[in-house]
Amino acid sequence: MRLTGKRLVLAFSLVGVCALSVRVATDLRRRAVAPPTGVDVTHHVDRDRLMADLRQVASAEFEGRATGTAGGLKARAWVADAFQRAPLEPAGSSGFLEPFPTKDHGEGANVVGRLAGTEPGLPTIVVSAHYDHLGRKNGAVYYGADDNASGTVTLAAAARWFAAHRPRHTMVFVAFDGEEIGLLGSKAFVRSPLFNASQTAIDVNLDMVSRNDRNEIYASGVYRSPWLKPIVMDVQRRAGVTIKIGHDRPAKKRGDPDDWTNESDQGAFNDVHVPFLYFGVEDHADYHKPTDTVDKIDPTFFGNAADMIVEALVTLDGKLH
Repeated sequence: MRLTGKRLVLAFSLVGVCALSVRVATDLRRRAVAPPTGVDVTHHVDRDRLMADLRQVASAEFEGRATGTAGGLKARAWVADAFQRAPLEPAGSSGFLEPFPTKDHGEGANVVGRLAGTEPGLPTIVVSAHYDHLGRKNGAVYYGADDNASGTVTLAAAARWFAAHRPRHTMVFVAFDGEEIGLLGSKAFVRSPLFNASQTAIDVNLDMVSRNDRNEIYASGVYRSPWLKPIVMDVQRRAGVTIKIGHDRPAKKRGDPDDWTNESDQGAFNDVHVPFLYFGVEDHADYHKPTDTVDKIDPTFFGNAADMIVEALVTLDGKLH
């Protein structure tokens, strides 16, 4: 999810988009499908499993995964099972679950797993994504394939990879609930006993990572933590998607009025002065609509994006002290 400020910017941007001819727009999309040239893409994830997981989490069975609904509970159980099978250690107050109250949606719960690093003195890396979406509205299911089943199943894939390739840093993998109703899960997490800001190196948050016609995904957070830029540029050399830097400057800064800092769960970490790196694509025509379905996902782009995200985590684990 990204909130209303971004939607307003997009509304004005559409005027310029509509000025393009259909032929030019088609040519741009056609050129966008190719990955960056001269790149030896690093592979970490099982792409068939990634898509199978996406089809399940974004299926009608999960009913759009709204907080406090039967579909949301199914998604919660799916993530807990994925963490157990990885395997991760349960880190919540109730196994993998860390419940928190909501005002109008019953009890929410984050799903939290821990993987001890080989160097216990190093700070923790948090990897996060929200599993909730919009549920049902007016009889329609809002499937949320890109937003954010894509981040959820990539989180699970990253957990499996690091469980098999033990990192230097302890890693905490968190699937947040309640993002769509005000970042409730991430705000509860940073207030919980499971989190210590002074012992956390960074939050790497994943939200909408599976589709883009221009083969682009943004890495936001570099403006606030400039030391991340050479790390991102290093990862680009092994990535099959084009990593763009931006959407992280305050609105008063010219040239980037669309600041995503507080528009997904990384905002809760930024509020307590923990650096973040947020991976996500720009909004598309199916954003927050029932048409955000698995058939709109490009498996090649999604696989390349997931591989890039795991590679970014590998690089951060190797370079952070």
